[in-house]
Amino acid sequence: MNVEQDLRERADNKCELCGATEGLAILPVGPDSDGSADKAILACATCAGQIEGTAELDANHWHCLNESAWSQVPPVQVTAWRMLNRLSSETWARDLLDMLYLEDETLAWAKAGADAASAGDDDAVVHKDTYGAVLAAGDTVTLIKDLKVKGANFTAKRGTAVRNIALVPDNPEQIEGRVNDQRIVILTEFVKKS
Repeated sequence: MNVEQDLRERADNKCELCGATEGLAILPVGPDSDGSADKAILACATCAGQIEGTAELDANHWHCLNESAWSQVPPVQVTAWRMLNRLSSETWARDLLDMLYLEDETLAWAKAGADAASAGDDDAVVHKDTYGAVLAAGDTVTLIKDLKVKGANFTAKRGTAVRNIALVPDNPEQIEGRVNDQRIVILTEFVKKS
């Protein structure tokens, strides 16, 4: 059996992200794709174009990740995680990303590909913690001082771990994360990477 047949069988002849049945093709999931079904997904032309950046990103199309993000297939999980990070300006995408759990090896794969994609971006905004460590979406950080959270009537205590952060795309000094079940914006100067 060849790779395309393997993928079509695994995906039941549907796009593994949105469920479309037309225009399906193999989409390698890098950064170290080896041409096998274990490092690829079956994707429709719409999903593939937006993932590869050849088509404009349509946030509404990606509501399909509400289902496909829970796939048990690692390359599908990796692709969903990366797309949710690209869509982190959308509230629904941040919330889904907060709930999503990936095995350590799968998460490392997802981050490696996301880092490789952003490394090719000369204008990319780089977020750094108070000590200069580069932060990536999905990282865990620790607060280095008590922070009064405006409008939420609580203080985020020093030493609090903030898991699965999101980067504010246009501001290198801000990240987002959940503290006390509230999504808040945190200045990078008040966190250290865990």
